[in-house]
Amino acid sequence: MPETRPDDVLPADLPDPVRAALLAPMVDHHCHGVRRDDPSRSEFELMITESGAPAPPGTTHFDTPVGAAIRRWCAPVLGLEPHASPAVYLSRRSELGAGEVNRRLLRAAGVAAFLVDTGLDAPGLLTPAEMGRLGGAAADEIVRLERIEQDVAEAGLSAVEYAGTLREELAARAARAAGLKSIAAYRCGLDFDPSRPSRGSVIAAAGRRLADPKRRLDDPVLVRHLLWAAVDVARERGLPLQFHCGFGDADVDLHRADPAVLTEFLRALAPIGVPVVLLHCYPYHRQAAYLASVFPHVYVDVGLALTHTAAGSARVVAELLELAPFHKQMFSSDCYGAAELCHLGALYHRRGLARAIAGRLAEGEWSPADAARIAHMIGSGNARRVYRL
Repeated sequence: MPETRPDDVLPADLPDPVRAALLAPMVDHHCHGVRRDDPSRSEFELMITESGAPAPPGTTHFDTPVGAAIRRWCAPVLGLEPHASPAVYLSRRSELGAGEVNRRLLRAAGVAAFLVDTGLDAPGLLTPAEMGRLGGAAADEIVRLERIEQDVAEAGLSAVEYAGTLREELAARAARAAGLKSIAAYRCGLDFDPSRPSRGSVIAAAGRRLADPKRRLDDPVLVRHLLWAAVDVARERGLPLQFHCGFGDADVDLHRADPAVLTEFLRALAPIGVPVVLLHCYPYHRQAAYLASVFPHVYVDVGLALTHTAAGSARVVAELLELAPFHKQMFSSDCYGAAELCHLGALYHRRGLARAIAGRLAEGEWSPADAARIAHMIGSGNARRVYRL
């Protein structure tokens, strides 16, 4: 059957310049590698949910917004009719093989550059270079702070050596990266003391940390130290700092992942000028839009939420547009494991933004030239500027 074209997902009455802007290649400014092998059904179902657990007996993760979206929008990319059953879809996936599936879905996303968070421990994920090659795009690395800290903690150092070595490792990794990322929301929440910790408190906390170095970092003093060390490196190298906020897996204490609780830290960073990018943010995307509107160094996306809200994602896009400056918004898919999530992230970004634009054009709020410029900014221009691509 003929593959669904990107143009098919947009409203038919958009002016040609606006349509071209929406369909232009985008920068996926935050994603992860996808698997290089063929997953079993149970493995695939775990990749399309943030729960980390199998669906209850007698049910399936295909009966979710993202599961239905895979059957509707990804099936045609693999040569199937829309709404193919899960069994037929996964059979076709196995028949094509992981390499061809990844190539088709990554290219269908229409991405010009992938910025890939390489901090996950999961084996068998494509490297940034492989993501770029299969997707026909450029690719750069986003360095996860907590991954570097874990490596340093397990290096057999003394508590006195810890801070200096951590700073050196951050600088070395940042030298070949497009940005830095924190998952503090998973470790101690975002409602931390915004001040830089003293050297003595860091040495004392490092002593406790190094007594059990394989344990993941969750000491609030060391999390703050890591963030401030990253701020210093980001300022020196002109890099942005990403924060995971809001929606995520079961490890997130959701009320402590509200980006609004970062306000004091963001205020402390304002004179420094390091760009801060708030990732995903749902269901707190309106709070994130407020922060992006009042702090000149704060940017926002709704990445992961678009894929997982799927058919409901247009409302999320519209709500972010209510307040967030257009030059502060970016696109990301946050795809991980399954290339389907990259394709769907891009598709629902374009669909949601197209619907919002169509409404503003109909009401005379925006001109076609305004709409095309805004679509370009959000799709790629803002990310190219902030990440210096």
